Amino acid sequence: MKALFPFEAVTGSVTVRVSVSYLPEQSEPAHGRWFWSYHIRIENGGDRAVQLLTRHWIITDGRGAVAEVVGEGVVGDQPVVEPGESYDYVSGCPLKTPTGSMQGSYGMIGADGEPFDAAIPMFPLHAPATAR
Repeated sequence: MKALFPFEAVTGSVTVRVSVSYLPEQSEPAHGRWFWSYHIRIENGGDRAVQLLTRHWIITDGRGAVAEVVGEGVVGDQPVVEPGESYDYVSGCPLKTPTGSMQGSYGMIGADGEPFDAAIPMFPLHAPATAR
C-alpha cells in the first residue's frame, strides 16, 4: 500500500492515504502555473460507520504563501465510510510556483454522533526540474 499511497495519517480508526502526480499537460511553467493531481483514500478500520462532512486544506507554495480552503464534503460528496470499507477520490491543485505542499483535515462524524477531525498527511508538490 505504501508504494501506491506514500503519504498517510492515522486518526483513531480512520486512515487517510495520499498519492500525488504532477500533470505537465495542465501546467504552463512559462505562465507561472504548475498543476498536480492527488488521489485520496479514506479507510475506516473501526467497527462503526463514519461520515466525512467538511474539508480543511492548508496549501503552501514554494515562496511560503499559505492558502486555506474550507468547505463542505469532497468533490461534491459527503461520503459515509462503512467499517472495513474505503472511499477514494481524485482532485487537483494549481500553484504559482513549481514546489509546495498540502496538508489538512477532514471534519468527520461517527455513527455515535461524535464529531472528530481526521488528519490529512502533509505531502509535497514538486514539479520535475524540466518543468521549472
